[in-house]
Amino acid sequence: MVVAAPPVIGVLALQGDVQEHLISLAKCDVTARPVRRPEELDELDGIVIPGGESTTISKLLDNFGLLEPLKAKIKAGFPAYGSCAGMILLANNVLDGRDDQHQLGGLDVTVRRNAFGRQIDSFETDLDLAGETVHAVFIRAPWVEAVSGEVEVLATVPVTAEAGDAAGRIVAVRQGNVLATAFHPELTGDERVHRLFVDMVRGLTGSEEK
Repeated sequence: MVVAAPPVIGVLALQGDVQEHLISLAKCDVTARPVRRPEELDELDGIVIPGGESTTISKLLDNFGLLEPLKAKIKAGFPAYGSCAGMILLANNVLDGRDDQHQLGGLDVTVRRNAFGRQIDSFETDLDLAGETVHAVFIRAPWVEAVSGEVEVLATVPVTAEAGDAAGRIVAVRQGNVLATAFHPELTGDERVHRLFVDMVRGLTGSEEK
């Protein structure tokens, strides 16, 4: 049996939950590394866009020369996963965003920025994600208000009294090479979402074990 080299997955390391994502990926038998320069993109099989502040990350993407190269790679099929702010940056359309905010694109969805409210309005719930129960933490999170027919909905907020306006909202999606969640799996110690992304990377890049 020949075992392929483990995928190399980067975490955009400009702002946000970088270390938490690196730790989660390390549990998934991949090589995980922070990414800050355009030339580092060519060394990767996939990338994670972390939670943080979407407008700040978008400006830093531009300042560090990463915006256009990363946008082009994602459009060409490069695997990307975004959590919270990462979901906002990967969406084609953003409601309540800033006029000067840059988008990476890749997801034919419309998201509402800070839909769950301020940081003190953080929300937690269990979600059915691909047939498994995942505990989700939302912090100033977006939700998805509209998707095209090309987008697969992976999870919605359960309809309960506690969920309020978030009930039934879409909070995890996939479109081809792009995965996004409105919640922060890197904060719970449950690496199943990261394993889902790693499986995507292996399938899309041909780095499966043989």
